[in-house]
Amino acid sequence: MSSGAKHTATLVDIGGVLDDGPFSTMQKIAVFMVATAIVMDGFDGQLIGFAIPSLIKEWGITRGAFAPAVAAGLLGMAVGSVCAGLLADRFGRRMAVIVSVFIFGATTCTIGFAPNVVTISALRFIAGLGIGGALPSSTTVTAEFTPARRRTLAVTATTVCYPLGGIIAGLFASAVLPVYGWRGLFWIGGLLPMGLSVLLFLMLPESPRYLARHRERWPELRKLLGRMARPTSPDTVFVDASEQAAEKRAGFGSLFESGRLRDTLAIWTAFFMCLLAVYSAFSWLPTMLAGEGLPPAVAASGLTAYNFGGVVGALMCAVVIARFGSRWPLAFCCAGAAGSAFMLQGVNVAQHTGWLIFGIGLHGLFVNAVQSTMYALCAYVYPTIVRATGTASALAFGRLGAILSSFAGAAVITAGGGSAFFIMLGLAMSCAFVALMAVGRHSPKVAANTAVRATAAASSH
Repeated sequence: MSSGAKHTATLVDIGGVLDDGPFSTMQKIAVFMVATAIVMDGFDGQLIGFAIPSLIKEWGITRGAFAPAVAAGLLGMAVGSVCAGLLADRFGRRMAVIVSVFIFGATTCTIGFAPNVVTISALRFIAGLGIGGALPSSTTVTAEFTPARRRTLAVTATTVCYPLGGIIAGLFASAVLPVYGWRGLFWIGGLLPMGLSVLLFLMLPESPRYLARHRERWPELRKLLGRMARPTSPDTVFVDASEQAAEKRAGFGSLFESGRLRDTLAIWTAFFMCLLAVYSAFSWLPTMLAGEGLPPAVAASGLTAYNFGGVVGALMCAVVIARFGSRWPLAFCCAGAAGSAFMLQGVNVAQHTGWLIFGIGLHGLFVNAVQSTMYALCAYVYPTIVRATGTASALAFGRLGAILSSFAGAAVITAGGGSAFFIMLGLAMSCAFVALMAVGRHSPKVAANTAVRATAAASSH
């Protein structure tokens, strides 16, 4: 090359490559792997509920004695959500997912050796760190591997793998408990995610958007893009034009900068109220229905209907949001969740059991449509540099609502029965409605979002 020649490096906007490009097989594999991690997350998270009856019988103690174990698990989830988000933004999404899965798998396995409730409570707290950390880390991976036009649906589909894992846990428990007892339930239930963590370590790639922010890892990014059928030259310089334009600084404090303060507080409030409603149903719905005189099998079917409705509603809402944006679909689902809860308080449980179960399923549809798609909203509101931290902190604050449900559900049912329970659910979702309407940066239609990215990319050149 002559002295007068000038070499110009190739500039690649990683945001445009991922958001507007094809959804390659490599990307789909990455999303599938983190979705499997969430299935295991929901699987291990629900095992304690199936083991408690056997523990009560074997140890001769009351159900109330397990309240600390349940609360400890939820507290661990709250702490784990924050820690995993900070870990993911600092050291990468890949290791945050792997470490989270290994922690809850190894600790769940250890519960099988527990001699008393105190030990179970301590181990459930540690398992909660992993259970709470896996979900925000995994949804961040999904968001950053998926094109914009499919992101809301992909993130929501990843999120609904949690209740899917709970359904699998029920089937697993019914087969394992009679043969191996509660200890075998935890041993086998812990070994499965431990094995998955090894598979994730061997196969799960790091997020391209995360790699683009770290120049020393650009060789790794070039190799990954080659596996995604997007080869680049060795002198390529990577930028993320649309997101870097919105970034000022990293860290937890950046969630409260002037441009994000209102959205952060509103999203936290919405998560708190949604998880208060969701975990009130998870923890107390069968108990409430049994208290109203329904047989145990029918009472359990209420929670099954709630979960099934939730999976359907979340996926439907994701499709609608991709077409119309997030503001009005979320508003409609919040209103539907509140309205269905208020209407359920007037249903005669003994005379109209079928309608009651149907109404519970409808309520679950609306509530989980809101809860699951809020992760996609977080992925839009927060840029790459704080995306995992923003999502995880919102979930952590929401876990406080879940912890409150452990006590509020019991108190409300004791004071006013099923009618008061449904009023509580309706009020919680009414508050979620107000909070989500206060969010300023709702995700727009995909077409509009693409135009915004194109404008940002053009201005960066």
